[in-house]
Amino acid sequence: MPRELLLQVTPEIAANELLLKDYLSKQIKVSPKEIQHVSILKRSIDARQKAIKINLKVIIYLQGEPFQETKIELPIYKDVSSAQEVIVVGAGPAGLFAALQLIELGLKPIVIERGKDVRGRRRDLKAINVDHIVNEDSNYCFGEGGAGTYSDGKLYTRSKKRGDVTRILELLVAFGASEDILVEAHPHIGTNKLPKIIEDIRNKIIEFGGQVLFDTRVTDILVKNNEVEGIVTQNGDKILSNKLILATGHSARDIFELLDKKKIFIEAKPFALGVRAEHSQELIDSIQYSCDYRGEHLPPAPYSIVKQVNGRGMYSFCMCPGGVIAPCATSPGEVVTNGWSPSKRDQVTANSGIVIELKLEDFKPFAKFGALAGMEFQKSIEQKAWHLAGETQKVPAQRMVDFTQNKVSADIPKTSYVPGTTSVEMGQVFPGFLSQILREGFKEFGKSMRGYLTNEAILHAPESRTSSPVRIPRDPITYEHLQIKGLYPCGEGAGYAGGIISAAIDGEKCALMIAETLK
Repeated sequence: MPRELLLQVTPEIAANELLLKDYLSKQIKVSPKEIQHVSILKRSIDARQKAIKINLKVIIYLQGEPFQETKIELPIYKDVSSAQEVIVVGAGPAGLFAALQLIELGLKPIVIERGKDVRGRRRDLKAINVDHIVNEDSNYCFGEGGAGTYSDGKLYTRSKKRGDVTRILELLVAFGASEDILVEAHPHIGTNKLPKIIEDIRNKIIEFGGQVLFDTRVTDILVKNNEVEGIVTQNGDKILSNKLILATGHSARDIFELLDKKKIFIEAKPFALGVRAEHSQELIDSIQYSCDYRGEHLPPAPYSIVKQVNGRGMYSFCMCPGGVIAPCATSPGEVVTNGWSPSKRDQVTANSGIVIELKLEDFKPFAKFGALAGMEFQKSIEQKAWHLAGETQKVPAQRMVDFTQNKVSADIPKTSYVPGTTSVEMGQVFPGFLSQILREGFKEFGKSMRGYLTNEAILHAPESRTSSPVRIPRDPITYEHLQIKGLYPCGEGAGYAGGIISAAIDGEKCALMIAETLK
C-alpha cells in the first residue's frame, strides 16, 4: 500500500529526484530500485535555522503498487449560446471564473470589460512606463485578467473558509499553469505566464457560447422598481438582463460614483496604504537564509513582516521576490505603485508594499463625500504624490534611513521603477500620523530583520491600491445586493476578496447563487 510521509530534507535532496528516492529508501528501508514513483503533495521552506530545510509531504509507490499519473482536466462544458443570459461586468479573476461557472451551470455569460485583451494591454503598459501616458480604460489595473494579470500572479490565500481553493488551482492548471501551484506553500504563476492562461480562459468562454466584449465601459446600470434590468455602455448601447454580477475591481472609481449617484447603497471601507520598498534580492536572501549566497536550489527569498506601531498594524503586502515596481495609475494626474515578478523571479531587486491599516475615522476630512470618503482620501494622496514628483509618472522616492531621519536624500539610485523617481521627503506625501507610523515601523522592521533598515533600500510612494475603499453590501446567504434585486456585488471591488484566488472563489459563488434563483 502506498505510504505517505512528512519529512525535512536539504534543498539539494528536494531538488533532485534520484537523491530524494535514495533518501526515502533509507527511511522506509527498501532499495531505491523498489521505489516506482514519488508524488510530492506539499512543499515549503523552513528557514528558521541556519541549516535551511525543505518540508515535504510525499506519497511513495513501490513496485507492484497501483500508480497512475492523473491528468487534471477541465469540467465538461456545454454550449450555452441560446441559454439565459447573465451580465458579468469585469474580466478579472472574479468575472472570468464567474463566467466559467455560469457556463458549467448552463447559463450564458456576457462578460463586459472596459479595457483591452491581454495582448492589447501591453501597448498601454509600455505607454505608461515609457511615455507617461495613462489610458483610463487600459492599464495595470484595467483590462483582461484584471490587476492580477500583470501583478505577479500570486495564488496564496488565507481565505480557506471562503471556498474550494484546490478547485481554483486545478482549473488554472487545466488552463496551462504549472502543477507546482498545487504543491507549493506560496504558489505563484508569474506575470510572464499568466496572460496566456487568461487568454485561454477567454477563448473557452467564447467556444461554449459566452460573449466577451472588450473596450466596453459600463456608464449606467438600468434599475426599475429596485430590480436590475441591464446596463448601458459608453456608446449608448443597452445590454439587458435581470442578473448582473458586478466584478469591477478595487480601482473602478467611476462605478462607485455611479452607484452613489443612483443612490444604490454602498459604504466606506477601511483599507491599507503606504509605500513600496525596494532592496537588492541578494540582501533579502542573506537576511532570510542567513547566508552570503543562497545557492542554486533555493528560490529568491520572500519576506513577511507585521508590527503594531502606535496602535496600528504595519505590514508587508504583495511582496515580490526577484521582481520590479510598476506604475499603476488609472487616471492622469495621479501616481500609484505596485509590484510584480516573472515566473523565475530572476530580477536583481526585491520589493514589497509596506502599508498601514487605516480606520474609518481617518477619512473624516473627506466626510462630505459620504460613502466615497475613503476613495477621496486615497485619491488625495495619489494626486499629491503626482505633483511632488513633477507631474509625470515619476514617483516620490527616498532612501529608507533618510526617511526615518526626516532627511531629503541627496540622490536616488536607479530603481526597477521604469518611469523614474524624484527625491522627495516622503513626509510631504502622507498625513503626519501615517508618516510617523512609517518612520517608527521601519526602525522596528530593522530590529526583526537585521540589515533591512538600510539607506540602500529605496521607498517609492504611494502603495495605495491594496484593497477597495468601498464595500457594496450584499446578503451573506444569497450574495444579492441588499437593496437591488438581481445585482450581485463580487470580488475585490465590492469588498469581498483580496487576490486572485479569493476573487475567483467569490465569482464562482455568485454564479452558483444566480443559478439557484433560476431553478
